[in-house]
Formats: sequence, structure tokens, C-alpha cells
Amino acid sequence: MFPPPRAPTGDASIRSTDNDAAVARLSAVQKHYFEDPYIRHFVPRAHLVPHRPPLINIGTYVRSAGIDTLIDQWLSIAGEAGKRCQIISLGAGSDTRFWRIAAGHLTDNLKTYIEVDFPEITTKKAMAIRKSKELMSGLGDAGNVSLAQGGTALHSPRYHLLPTDLRVDPSETLEPLLCSSTNDDDPPLLDPSMPTLLLFECVLAYMPPSSSSRLLEWFVNLIKTNPDGVLGCVVYEMFGLDDAFGRVMINNLSERNITLPGVGAYPTIESLPNRFIHTGFKAARALTLKDIRKNYIASEELERISQLEFLDETEELDLVLAHYAISWGLLLINTDIGAIWGKWGLIKQD
Repeated sequence: MFPPPRAPTGDASIRSTDNDAAVARLSAVQKHYFEDPYIRHFVPRAHLVPHRPPLINIGTYVRSAGIDTLIDQWLSIAGEAGKRCQIISLGAGSDTRFWRIAAGHLTDNLKTYIEVDFPEITTKKAMAIRKSKELMSGLGDAGNVSLAQGGTALHSPRYHLLPTDLRVDPSETLEPLLCSSTNDDDPPLLDPSMPTLLLFECVLAYMPPSSSSRLLEWFVNLIKTNPDGVLGCVVYEMFGLDDAFGRVMINNLSERNITLPGVGAYPTIESLPNRFIHTGFKAARALTLKDIRKNYIASEELERISQLEFLDETEELDLVLAHYAISWGLLLINTDIGAIWGKWGLIKQD
């Protein structure tokens, strides 16, 4: 007999979690929790992938509902302020958000969308984009889409896919990628004068707290160079893993050679906003997925998804959702625009 396959090691283990997320999203789409016609392009042999259990599908739905609401609000408020905005998804993996925004009613409020991840991930994503007519059409004229850096990067007028290691000092990695220009006709990708939204979905938990703090501080300092700068950040991650549930999760991940160096610094839901405040943001909030499901999603929508699959253990669902959170932070350099941007955030449903 052949020996069992060995678990990937090092960064390969972390990169493998992107496939987990993509497959979970595909499963939720196939079960009609939400629509995403683009995710199948990033899952090899998508039609053969088995569905995930209801608990995972519901968790994926709640995660998506919360993050989608915050990002749609950001785009809407930018439009109200007479601005277009830029979104930077760090550790983006197989995320399809750019294409969903590009095909939606808020597309005109988006100026630039930038994705950053390990070069192994961006190479695979660039190849998948180039192979798909649907994804390529979402980027506009194919003549304006180009590969760069040996196929690890991809550029179009609004969408940019960039390779780097987010744990390395951003002054050495992100600064050359985002803030440099090779000629006067090609300005830097990042414009501090635009409302800028950072997105981290299950990324910071895999980084040492010192690295994630340095990363956020770099963006804060960049936005501070503009007197009207606006910076927002959305983080989705697990937390509070010092109980029985958390120990099981950590043990399961360790069997795949995955560790969570960023989790211990923020053990409670109350501690999660501190990540933002300690790095220069002026306001922050965090909610568990359990709370979002019960209080921040419309009752008619909850009724709809309850009909999709039978879930016999709601206690287990609540336990899982209570260990994941969405947090968001906001920095306004000019506080006079607080009346516009201060309303950004999840709103409790009656």
C-alpha cells in the first residue's frame, strides 16, 4: 500500500486554507444561500465537489452577509460623499468580490480594487482569470489586461492582483507595489486621497500580532498624508480559542501543520476592536457571527435560509458562530465628514 499523503508544511499549509474557503463558498452557492456565479472558476472540477454540511453552509452565509453589508455600505457612502473609493483585499485568495461589485449597482463608486496574496496563490488566480471568458469580461477590454512579474501579478484598469508576503515589513513589500510609479502616465495604484477600505478575511490569525499591527499602522500612516483621508478596515477571524471548542479546532489545524499565532492577542469579542485603536484608528466595533445571525439579518431572510437545509443541532451552530467575528475600524483625518462616514456599520434589525 502507498503511505497516506503527508500534510503540507510551512506556508503551504496556510495556503491550503484558501481552497477550504472556496469550496465552502461553492457549497453555499449550490445550496442557494446566496448567488456567486464566479466562484466555480476558482474551484477545480467544481461540478464534482461534494456539498459541505449545513453548519458550514450557514456559517459561510452569515460571514458573507455581514461582510457584504459593510462593503456595500462603504461603496454607497463614498457615492453620497461624491467620491469613488479603493478596496484592498489582503490575503484575498480565491475571493470573487471584485467581479460581484463590477456587475452590481454600485460599480460606478469603485475606482480601484487591489488583491494581495502569496505568489503561489496569485499565480493560480491569474491563470484561472485568463482561462475564463466570464472573469476576463469583468475586467473590461482584454487588450488592457496584462500579466506581470513572471505571471504572479495581473493588471487591468480597475483590478490588480499582486504577489507578496504580508508578514514582511510593508515598507519593503507593499510600498514598492502600491506607491511607486514607473512613469508619469502610470500613477501609483494606491491614492491616499480616496476613501480606502482594507479587507482581511481569515488572514491576521495566521500572522504574529507584531506583523499585523505593523501592516495596519503602515496604511494608517499613508492615509494620514492626506488631510481628507478616510480609512476603513474589515476583519473576519476566529477568536476565543482557549475553551474546549477552541482546543479541538487548534488540534485539528495542528494535524495539518497550521498554527494561529495571531489569535491569542485578542481572546474576547471585547478585545477585538483594540487591534484598530492601538494602530491609529479612531473608532471600532466587533460582533460575533452568532450575534449577527440573530440580530443583524432581516427576519424574512433568516426564514428563507432556514428552509434550505435541515439543521438538527442549533446549539452546535451557535457554538461555532460564537467563535468567529467580524470587526471593523474607521479613521477620518478630517472629523468634519463624520456625519457622512459615521453611519458606516452593521445595523441591528427589529
